[in-house]
Amino acid sequence: MAQTTTKLDVNSREAAGSRAARRLRRSGRVPGVLYGGGGDSVGFDADARELRLALAASGAVLDLSVDGGKATPVVLKEAQRHPVRGETVHVDLLRVRLDEAIHALVPLELTGVDDAPGVKEGGVLEQITRELNVEALPTDIPESIVYDIGEMQIGDTVLLSAIAAPSGLTLLDEIEETVVATLSPPKLQAEVAEEIEAETELVGEGEEAEEGAADEEAPTEGSSDEE
Repeated sequence: MAQTTTKLDVNSREAAGSRAARRLRRSGRVPGVLYGGGGDSVGFDADARELRLALAASGAVLDLSVDGGKATPVVLKEAQRHPVRGETVHVDLLRVRLDEAIHALVPLELTGVDDAPGVKEGGVLEQITRELNVEALPTDIPESIVYDIGEMQIGDTVLLSAIAAPSGLTLLDEIEETVVATLSPPKLQAEVAEEIEAETELVGEGEEAEEGAADEEAPTEGSSDEE
C-alpha cells in the first residue's frame, strides 16, 4: 500500500500546442495538466527524470508543488507514452483529498506462472484482465494487485471473484463475470494456426479471382475504345 507521498516540483506554463510541447520534450521536460478538486486547471511541465522517479516511488499519491508553492496531494489520472520509445510525453494529474475515496485503475499482476501445472504441461496462459477498477482512499491505493496462479490446471478459468481485495479497497468490476485469466490446452494453438492458414488460403483465392476478372476486362492488344 502507498502510505507515504513523494514530492514533485513543477513549473507552470502558459504556452500550448504541439509545437510548444515538442520544444519542452527536446529540453528534457514533460508537459502536463493539473485539474479537479474544485480548482482551476493549471498547465505545467516537469523534469522528465524527476517525474519518472516520482511516479515509480509514489504508489498512488504525489505531493505536487507548482512554482515552489504549497504542495497539493494529487494522483496520476493518465499518462501518454511514446508509441516506440515508451517514454512519458504528457501527464494528467488530479487533485485529491486524502480523506475522500476516489476511483482508480490498478494494474493486476499474475505471479506463479512458471509453477502452474498447466503451464508446465504446455498449456497456453492468457491474461484477459490487466487493470482493475477500484475505490479507496488515495493513500490506500496499491501500486498493483497481485494474484498467484501457481495452482492453475489446463482448462481452468480464473474469475475476479477469486481475488481478495486488499483492506480498505473495493473492487468495482463485476466479480462474477470478469475473467482474469484462462489456461487453454496446447491443441488450441494448432487449431488457431489452422484457422489462420485457412483464412490466408481464402484471401489468396479471392485475390486470384479478382486478378482473373481484371484480365478478362482488360482490352486486348491493338484494340481501341474509339469507334
